Amino acid sequence: MSPRYVSGKVLGSLGTLAFVIVFNFFLFRVVEGNPVATLFRGRNLTDAQRAAMRHQFGLDGSKLDQFWHYLVQLAHLNLGRSYETNATVLSEIGAAAWPTIWLVGISTLLSTVIGVAIGIVAAWRRGSVRDHALTSFTMTTYAMPDFWLGMLLLIVFSVLLGWFPIGGISDPTSNTTGIALLADQAYHMVLPCLTLTVAYLGEYAIVMRSSLLDTMREDYLTLARAKGLRDVLVRRRHAVPNALLPVVTLIAINFGFVLSGAIAVESIFSWPGLGHATYAAIRAPDLPMLQGLFLVFSASVIFFNLLADLAYAYLDPRVRTS
Repeated sequence: MSPRYVSGKVLGSLGTLAFVIVFNFFLFRVVEGNPVATLFRGRNLTDAQRAAMRHQFGLDGSKLDQFWHYLVQLAHLNLGRSYETNATVLSEIGAAAWPTIWLVGISTLLSTVIGVAIGIVAAWRRGSVRDHALTSFTMTTYAMPDFWLGMLLLIVFSVLLGWFPIGGISDPTSNTTGIALLADQAYHMVLPCLTLTVAYLGEYAIVMRSSLLDTMREDYLTLARAKGLRDVLVRRRHAVPNALLPVVTLIAINFGFVLSGAIAVESIFSWPGLGHATYAAIRAPDLPMLQGLFLVFSASVIFFNLLADLAYAYLDPRVRTS
C-alpha cells in the first residue's frame, strides 16, 4: 500500500473531523439557546449570579470567543464539565465507554459470524427452500427497528416469562465480586446483546450472499471444479475467502455506526453505556455532555471508515491502483 494512498485517506478523514468539530460547536449552541436559563428555570437568580454561572460554563463572550476557547480546551483533551454532575465530560464518557464497547463488540462478533454463515448457506443453495427461508428471515430482521425489537424481547423474556432482568448491568442488591460479578453482568447483557445481534445480522447475511453469488460466477471456480475439486473445497478455499472482502469493510464501518446507534437499545434496557448517557444528556439538557458524546460518536465513525478503506485496499490491490 503506497504512502500516497494512505496519506490521502488520512488527510480526508482529518478534514471530515475538522468539519465535525466546527459543526459540533455551533449546532448545540444554536439548538440549546441559553442553557443557564434552562438549567435554573423557576429559580430566582440575580443578574450577578447568572453572569457568574455563564462564566463558569464558558458561555460568556461572543460565539467566536467561545469557539476559540472550545478549540483550546479540545487541544488539551478537555471537553468541559457536565452541567448535571460537575464532573469532567471526558471522565463521564470514559466511565460509560466500556459497557458500550463490550456490548457492541460482542454483538458485532455474533452478528458477523451468524450473518456470514447464513449468507454462505443461502448462496450455495440458491433457489432452494433453505435459501428462501434464510433470505426471508434475514430480510425481516434487517427491516426491524432495533428499539422495537428490544421492547418486544423485554416484554416477552423479562416481563411475561421472567427469564432475564428488566435492565441494568448488574443486580444492585448484590455484593458479588470477581467471576460471580462477571457472570451477573453477562446475564444482564443477554437481551441487549441479542437485540443488537438480531438487528444487524441480516445486513451481513445479505451482503455475504450477494458477494458469494457474484464470486461463484467467476471462471476460476469453474476451472477448480473441472480439476476435480469437491464443492466443499471449492467453497472453502476459493469462493468464501474472496467473497469476504465486502464483509470485512462492512464490519469496520458498522462498528462505528453501532457504537453511536446503541442509544435506543441502551435506554430501553437501562444499560449504563454511551447510549444511555446520551439519552440522559438530552433529557437534562447537558450541553457539554452532548457535545462530547457527539464528537466521540462522529470520530468513531470517521476512524472506522478510515480503517475500512485501508483494509479493503490492503485486501484488494485493485482499489488502491484505480
